[in-house]
Amino acid sequence: MAIAAQNGAWLEEFTNQPPAAPWVQALREAAFQRFVELGFPTTHDEEWRFTNVAPIARTSWLLQSRDREGAVPDDARPHLAQHASFDRNAFVALNTAFLNQVTIVQVPRSAVLDQPIQIPVGQAVSPANAAIESKAAFHPRTLILVGANAQCRIVETYLGTGSYFTNAVTEIVAGEGAVIDHYKLQQESPEAFHVATMHATLGRNANFSSHSIALGGSLVRNDANVTLAEGTEATLNGLYIVNGRQHVDNHTQIDHAKPHGTSHELYKGILDGHASAVFNGRIIVREDAQKTDSKQTNKNLVLSDDAVINTKPELQILADDVRCTHGATIGQLDAEALFYLQSRGIGRRQARDLLTYAFAQDIIDRVKVPALKDQLEKVLFEKFHEHVE
Repeated sequence: MAIAAQNGAWLEEFTNQPPAAPWVQALREAAFQRFVELGFPTTHDEEWRFTNVAPIARTSWLLQSRDREGAVPDDARPHLAQHASFDRNAFVALNTAFLNQVTIVQVPRSAVLDQPIQIPVGQAVSPANAAIESKAAFHPRTLILVGANAQCRIVETYLGTGSYFTNAVTEIVAGEGAVIDHYKLQQESPEAFHVATMHATLGRNANFSSHSIALGGSLVRNDANVTLAEGTEATLNGLYIVNGRQHVDNHTQIDHAKPHGTSHELYKGILDGHASAVFNGRIIVREDAQKTDSKQTNKNLVLSDDAVINTKPELQILADDVRCTHGATIGQLDAEALFYLQSRGIGRRQARDLLTYAFAQDIIDRVKVPALKDQLEKVLFEKFHEHVE
């Protein structure tokens, strides 16, 4: 009965959408049908065993528009929903079912952009309409097309106040020899729910890096997927900082589909209070992907006895001439380092904050957009230096 009621609520929202071009409508209908078949995942599903989305599934959300209404441009047709598949992911299916606006970024062949492309996504709940807007659902969709040999930096920012549900999908297509530096900053309210999928399909000899910074939200799930071609280099970096009863789940998949691909991955987490986190990193090396070089690392700093981290690195290697490594660590602050700082006259809480800041700084130092780096350093300083005079 509960499932039927949920599907009924989504069906009503689905049928009340503004009309769309025939090809968009066909895509919507196929995606909604798949969502009904899949249903929201439960902890019985291996990919969701440590993340309970029941608070999202049992709420009757009201569809809200973002920025503008209007038909999906035909420019998106060759690529839209061709990379982030909705076949196995109910949230991607739900996002695709509610396509009515797409943010499209196109970087021409051989273009070199000096300034970063900003993609802000903001939701707000005002006190006057909090009763209605607290059940608002947003399905932002972004398509980024970068031509051969082009170079660009892209910053996606998710901000908001109040309680709401963001279900985002970003598809990135990189041409041969393209260089892309991608950033995602998620700093939504402590009451918000955030589920997002990013899928990058990379051309031959492309160079792609993505940096995911997760600071806000009550329940957060980030899927970052990359498919490499021959000679491609890909880097996935991530930083998640949670406290209170926040929960963040990072799932990554790097798919080496062709030979001579290189990938690097470093995700670091800081947990305090009763917070919980998940890191699941999968590296796939296909049978034809000889000479693959891949390294994955996940490091976690647990500051409280009540915080919980579940980490699971995975390697699926079908080729024989490869070099692949992975590692995961979970620990507390170094006692000797704490003692050293205290012996120099620094208070215990100050020393704790300094060491925590240094642990996170490793990821921040990899940010190549000065304004974003300054913003993140300020956030970290406020978080971890509040006791330092």
